[in-house]
Amino acid sequence: MEILEAYDLTGCAHSAGQLAGCDPKTVQRYVARRDAGGGDPFARAVRPKLIDAFLPKVEELVEASKGKVRADKVHERLVALGFAGTQRTTRRAVAAAKSAWRAGRRRTYRPWVPEPGLWLQFDWGDGPRIGGRKTSLFCAWLSWSRFRVVIPTWDQTLGSLIACMDATLRRIGGAPTYLLGDNARTVTVEHVAGVAVRHPMVVAAGRHYGVTVHTCEPFDPESKGGVEATVKVAKADLVPTEANLRGEYGSFAELAAACEAWCEHINARPHRETGVAPVERLAVERGRLHVLPASPHTAALGEERLVGDDQTVRFGSVRYSTPPGHVDTRVWCRVVGDELAIVAMGPAGTVEIARHALSTPGNPRILDVHYPHHPGGNHPRPPRPRARSKAEADFLAIGDGAHQWLIEAAATGVVRVRAKMARAVEFATILGAARVDQALGLAAAAGRFDEHDLGSILDHLDRRGATGDLVHADETHSAQPGTSGWGRFGR
Repeated sequence: MEILEAYDLTGCAHSAGQLAGCDPKTVQRYVARRDAGGGDPFARAVRPKLIDAFLPKVEELVEASKGKVRADKVHERLVALGFAGTQRTTRRAVAAAKSAWRAGRRRTYRPWVPEPGLWLQFDWGDGPRIGGRKTSLFCAWLSWSRFRVVIPTWDQTLGSLIACMDATLRRIGGAPTYLLGDNARTVTVEHVAGVAVRHPMVVAAGRHYGVTVHTCEPFDPESKGGVEATVKVAKADLVPTEANLRGEYGSFAELAAACEAWCEHINARPHRETGVAPVERLAVERGRLHVLPASPHTAALGEERLVGDDQTVRFGSVRYSTPPGHVDTRVWCRVVGDELAIVAMGPAGTVEIARHALSTPGNPRILDVHYPHHPGGNHPRPPRPRARSKAEADFLAIGDGAHQWLIEAAATGVVRVRAKMARAVEFATILGAARVDQALGLAAAAGRFDEHDLGSILDHLDRRGATGDLVHADETHSAQPGTSGWGRFGR
């Protein structure tokens, strides 16, 4: 503009060049271009190129491939047609042709304005490995409030999906109108004429919670971009990488705690779009959500199993014990982290009856507390004395000491057991059952089952009134004060 202004002032290219500080030829060129109708003075002059004669073929290949053909493949076709240029020239021509092709076919987006209480999007993401085992991250995104939920799982099965959906709905405090996910086999069985056929179990779960399950267009993740962004951010923060410097997880519980802390942090932070924390908008949106049923859908409880006569269920080729009272009834087994939760249906709804650490085939999980009538597990059970005659009943009626005496005496092979039992009954009649019961207990503990041992113990209790340390009648104990007396034996 200074050059043209100087030329209009002086009317001479030489004088204008002196005023503007440039060559007179430059002044003449700019003036001639202005007189010819303008144009960009900084635009370079288009020079003929070797590929100009082949540009129609380049555009034809780009059009036929819908902008996906590679430049090296185009170069091979052009060389076969006689092109003598380099691959660099071909790459530039193909890039320009692709840019022009996309300019006329660019996808436009209509801004989506969500309404409160309508849409909840969900998707899966790959989680970190724990102990060499792969995990998954169930991610959900409530559209209006931008509230995010991330739940770790071991797999992406139908039971895990419905369990995560139930946990998500209960965390947000209600059910929206629609659930939007991708076309996984757990949600969409197949497509018929482009129409998605829903999984019947997912449809049943939707009816249970009062929601309608929808899926996005196949191979079009942009139709549920909110949860796609949630998956991206969750993986970037929760999966250990060199970028986030997060350490490896020692257990599944650590991963679950990290996901819980991540959700609390990101939901309490103001969102860039709304300027308000999602947890605050969730409090408003809860007024538009539907009330959840008291009990979860049965598919969310896990896989159904029948309790056998041995009070166990078989899950993953491993037997797990259950409490008494559930034989021949249906229960549900579901993996929760490193544990197996067993749920049964009770009068007040579903209730968890047992929880075991996951095991491997050949290593059953049996809890002794589930078998109160079989104490000791696999160890030998002690005998339980049961009277079969009046004499036996009179002896056992003395008390627990009599029971212990009989068990210990029988185990050590004592002779004349019945005569000694009758003798104990006579002592109980004269001295009282409590006193004789105490003496029988001491005799059983000390291993004293001779004819006069019971009487000696009773005399000792009568004189001393209290017992001291028990001395077992075996070869390791002797009444001999020493061995000096044996030194004079035979002299």
